[in-house]
Amino acid sequence: MEKQRVVVTGLGLISPCGTGVEKSWQALVRGQSGVGPITLFDASGLDCRIAGEVKDFQPEDFIERREVRRMDRFAQFAVVAADMALKDSGLEISPQNAERVAVIVGSGIGGISSLEETYRKVLEKGADRISPFFILQMIINMAPGYISMRHGIKGPSWSTNSACSTSAHAIGEAMRGIQRGEFDAAVVGGAEAPISVLGVGGFAAMKALSTRNDEPQAASRPFDVDRDGFVLAEGSGMLVLESWEHARARGARVYAELTGYGASSDAHHVTQPAPEHEGAQRSMRLALADARLTPGDIGYVNAHGTSTDIGDVLEMEGIARVFGEASRRLAVSSTKSMTGHMNGAAGAAEAVISVLALRNGVLPPTINLQRKDPRITLDCIPNVAREQRVDAVMSNSFGFGGTNVTLIFQRPR
Repeated sequence: MEKQRVVVTGLGLISPCGTGVEKSWQALVRGQSGVGPITLFDASGLDCRIAGEVKDFQPEDFIERREVRRMDRFAQFAVVAADMALKDSGLEISPQNAERVAVIVGSGIGGISSLEETYRKVLEKGADRISPFFILQMIINMAPGYISMRHGIKGPSWSTNSACSTSAHAIGEAMRGIQRGEFDAAVVGGAEAPISVLGVGGFAAMKALSTRNDEPQAASRPFDVDRDGFVLAEGSGMLVLESWEHARARGARVYAELTGYGASSDAHHVTQPAPEHEGAQRSMRLALADARLTPGDIGYVNAHGTSTDIGDVLEMEGIARVFGEASRRLAVSSTKSMTGHMNGAAGAAEAVISVLALRNGVLPPTINLQRKDPRITLDCIPNVAREQRVDAVMSNSFGFGGTNVTLIFQRPR
């Protein structure tokens, strides 16, 4: 049986650069950072006091107030970004198609703020003050659950969880489900709201975060010699995927075709990539083979590029090895330099950005790249966006535990 072709027909994005696809995209093209001092809690006792907060997000603008109180912030992001993607796609859910649409949405951490708030309430007022909504606020699969209920979607509904690869896995697995004919369309992506005492404090305790507290907008600086860790961020990225036949039958606008998905494991270390990022090399090669492309066909790579010392160098070494001679003409950037690291939402958010780069012919920059690490030889699109038409883009997502995902999008054939 021939595999179904898979296309992107809708996009939704909530990031520290803005609520909504267009607002975020325009900020990225301008090279504008969304990082700033933490306001969601008192971070004065932490070494890291900066993060990528979504400052302009008001959940009551999109969700009924009573429902807002029942949801953790990560689920609010997921619901709103999914609303955006579905509206953008023009896909209407009806009794006739509801069972042929899936919702696959993940989160790296889930409702950590609700967990903190509930524990604090227990210590202060006793266990009988636990909200009946506490478990529902905390568990990750409530994100696709709320989306399914909100839109009457009755196909498969589940969550991925693989740290920073979470939502890239969601996209890839939805692609496979459509290819196999298990469903015709899917709302896919991820959401994260990790900016809390435990979220920021936990990553800070690992010495993973930047402590450039006096220059927050300059703190996320992938590939720069002065990088000192990543910046934790929140938000959500969502896509509507459909089979080509389903999209064509309803006259949908198609942003891009999703042609490649590669996944691998390093089997090496809990946080550090394998030497030469060997696992990432395999995920990239698997995605290229899946898309039936050569390295020379890819014009742009949205790198995982978190702004950590070892991670940045190994990823770029891995890309250089996979692309070989073609790496001389390859453009690579890390949009985490502007959004910060959205953890489990990063893969989907960067997939949205990659699709927009493909469609708009503009490659977003790596900002704060003042002195490139001499160990990195690739073109990192320093500081200024580049107008350049490309026909295929690659997006990398790697996570703790040694998990790797690569996605490839192409112009619709």
